[in-house]
Amino acid sequence: MSERMPPLQGLYYFYMAAELGSFKAAAARLYVSAAAMSQQIRQLEERMELRLFERQHRKVVLTAEGQILYHYTQQAFRQLQDGVRQLSQDPEPNSLSLSVLPSFAQHWLVPRLGEFSQQHPELSVMLMPKDSLVDFRQERVDLCVRYGKGQYPDLQSIKLMDDHLYPVCHPLYLQQHPSLSLNDLSSNTLIEDTRPDMDWQYWLKLAGFDHRKAKASLKYQGTHMVIEGALAVQGIALVRHSLAWRYIQQGLLIKLAKVEVKPPYSYYLVAPEPYFNRDKIKQFNAWISQQALEFWAESESQRQQSLIIDAQQQGGCGES
Repeated sequence: MSERMPPLQGLYYFYMAAELGSFKAAAARLYVSAAAMSQQIRQLEERMELRLFERQHRKVVLTAEGQILYHYTQQAFRQLQDGVRQLSQDPEPNSLSLSVLPSFAQHWLVPRLGEFSQQHPELSVMLMPKDSLVDFRQERVDLCVRYGKGQYPDLQSIKLMDDHLYPVCHPLYLQQHPSLSLNDLSSNTLIEDTRPDMDWQYWLKLAGFDHRKAKASLKYQGTHMVIEGALAVQGIALVRHSLAWRYIQQGLLIKLAKVEVKPPYSYYLVAPEPYFNRDKIKQFNAWISQQALEFWAESESQRQQSLIIDAQQQGGCGES
């Protein structure tokens, strides 16, 4: 008999047939035809130069050699099954690690996260502000919140919510520029994020304002810094509604247009597909999805009705 290892598929087919005592039952369990099952067993017997089964009417019986092989394949495949099961289970069921965009973490999630901790005191939550998508194979992270089109290779994305873009400024800035007009911003300090959808000329053009003289004076890599610039009375900032709304409610920022642009990006919960079966991910998904629904319902009822322009229908912009 050759010392080379027989094909793993043939050994698994043998194991299932020996476990069930029937080629037909094993074929049904593996979703293959009875002919395919018989062929795999025959090829394994030829490869090992041994007879592993006695074919009887309506059943098969292991030979002495088959009994020996079954003993070892049973141990091997059950160990493999235990290993796969262990990997698929949550190694830290009482700890939730979240990788979140710094802007979303600072201006939207953190002010609400205490409520989740009160509802789930058994969970220890670790928040990791990070712009880039993590490598789930290398880092101990349970879930990411990302802003994009939801297309991440080998990962599942669940849409959390859309967003809208509009200009804001601090009340003191508006007092200093009482004749401010969105049709002529040449004499104003404009603050923008470096993302392509946060471009001032892009927004003004889509919103129907004169964009030719508009030029950003301050550019920050991160919407959280853009908002901080507006709060510091540096100028007019182009912001996301999700991040600026609480400051508008508090009177710290003023919304300057009744026009809002819906960018071609949205917020997504992102992780390997099996992670979404973990209890703690289900709990967080349910909680944050409800928070997103309540946020939009509350803000839409309180702010003036705006004209919404969908950038996707207008040609959109390139993704960063």
